[in-house]
Amino acid sequence: MYSLTVMMGRLVADPELRHTPNGVAVSTFRIAVDRPYKVEGKEKADFFDVIAWRNRGEFVTKYFKKGKPILVQGHFENRTYTDKDGIKRWVSELIADDVRFAGDSAGKGGTKSLPDPPPERSGDCSGSAIDSIPEGESAPMPTDDDLPF
Repeated sequence: MYSLTVMMGRLVADPELRHTPNGVAVSTFRIAVDRPYKVEGKEKADFFDVIAWRNRGEFVTKYFKKGKPILVQGHFENRTYTDKDGIKRWVSELIADDVRFAGDSAGKGGTKSLPDPPPERSGDCSGSAIDSIPEGESAPMPTDDDLPF
């Protein structure tokens, strides 16, 4: 079994870089991910804690700041800990396997624009069956007698 998660969101605060006692870099940050729908007419977001280890953690801390759009690919891990009041807590964290820039460099826009579509074919397709299908409708499915196999 394998867990894979891809999220695009914005950093809620600047990433925090720390080092383990063995000197391994670890960056922790939180991202806000917009929901693809509105709740009661209002936009909503979900918040996720992310951990990036070693060079990836140093990269995130160096190049990403609060409000900057980010794309994170990774897997979720669950762990428990005891808080300062002695209460056992359970958390689920996204462990970053890959981190990429998303959106403009100022962190204000959406995703980078897609490249222009390829030029249209030069062959003449006029009068084909495609031309006779009204816009917004799909072609009818062929019957078994129409299939070549």
